[in-house]
Amino acid sequence: MGGVSRRAFAVAALSAFTMAPRASATPVPSAVPGPAEGPRGGGVATAGTRGMWLATVAGRDWPSRAGLRAAEQRAELVEYLDTAVRHGLNTVIFQVRPTADALWPSAYEPWSEYLSGSQGRDPGWDPLGTAVEEAHARGLELHAWFNPYRVATHDVPSRLVPSHPARKHPEWVVPYGGKLYYNPGLPEVRAFVQDAMMDAVEKYAVDGVHFDDYFYPYPVAGQSFDDGGTFSTYGGGFAARAAWRRNNIDLLVRETAERVKKIRPAARFGVSPFGVWRNAATDAAGSDTKAGVQTYDDLHADTRKWVREGWIDYIVPQLYWHIGLEAADYAELVPWWAEVARGSRTELYVGEALYKAGDPAQGAAWQDPAELSRHLTLARQHPEVRGHVYFSAKDVADDRIGAMARVNADHYARPARAPRP
Repeated sequence: MGGVSRRAFAVAALSAFTMAPRASATPVPSAVPGPAEGPRGGGVATAGTRGMWLATVAGRDWPSRAGLRAAEQRAELVEYLDTAVRHGLNTVIFQVRPTADALWPSAYEPWSEYLSGSQGRDPGWDPLGTAVEEAHARGLELHAWFNPYRVATHDVPSRLVPSHPARKHPEWVVPYGGKLYYNPGLPEVRAFVQDAMMDAVEKYAVDGVHFDDYFYPYPVAGQSFDDGGTFSTYGGGFAARAAWRRNNIDLLVRETAERVKKIRPAARFGVSPFGVWRNAATDAAGSDTKAGVQTYDDLHADTRKWVREGWIDYIVPQLYWHIGLEAADYAELVPWWAEVARGSRTELYVGEALYKAGDPAQGAAWQDPAELSRHLTLARQHPEVRGHVYFSAKDVADDRIGAMARVNADHYARPARAPRP
């Protein structure tokens, strides 16, 4: 997530595509039971991830407004967990560090303003601790979702509480695109953000640690991320700044994976990147897409490498496009990611754009309640796909045009058990 919501970014990112849809959608194969979901019928479904993201930045999903009483916030959170169960899901990915802050009593960073309305103010309860306990009571996995480098969705350091690490270490911070970011090129920053995240992993029996799609920030036209001095200091051995930046993110991912396994061996570490690694026009190993953003080049995140090297336990590429979209066809990207995951230890889940279903700003494909169901039918043709994750919790609950209900009827007729025993 970046800015105020993943949905807001998706609108901006798609403007960088060639958007003319194909004359007709790619034909969808007939339903074939896949390893993640199994055939429809009675009993309990085989293991496979059926998840939803529960976003907190700017109150995207929860809480409904900042400053609710603790009991009201807790009730809303628990209701989302009940929503997951009602819709046959088994995993909730809960955003607990949206902007260098915390939804638990952290030893490193202030309480999130999205709880009380004021950064650093104790909300009077422990959202992450409650989420873990209540999720497990319902047979759900709870993955803690962290944004490593975003400091604020504004660019005014004085708006941060005086005790904020970014105020104490202004040399760590880079303003860019109207926001504040920690500089990924500084070793002390990489160590600090890991310490801040591992504080939660040490304290709570989370089932997973989750990064979203934000590493170096998404490009903003006419602006540059000011890390030239850092590159001069730490970039020896790298001919190009882009390669050095990718190495910085590689180090973050590898080190975080190692620390998660050391602290909580049963927990899994996963990433949900933007859905296009590179276009084939840029790299023959890339996908047959025309994306205006490529994670390798623009976010300096070599997500394909992480899968092939087995550095992460799972990957959830955000394939937020409909079947038949010329610039980024879901039917092209699923097999591309399946090939990336084939033979690796990294499990592949698909990130699904439930938020688009029924949105009047979207095209005709997203007005059809069956579009998402067709996604799952298509994905079943690829045994590497081990599940799906829906963005986001509010959209699962609202189910504007019944797209989630259609997925339930067509694919989740049997109750889910947790992805792991």
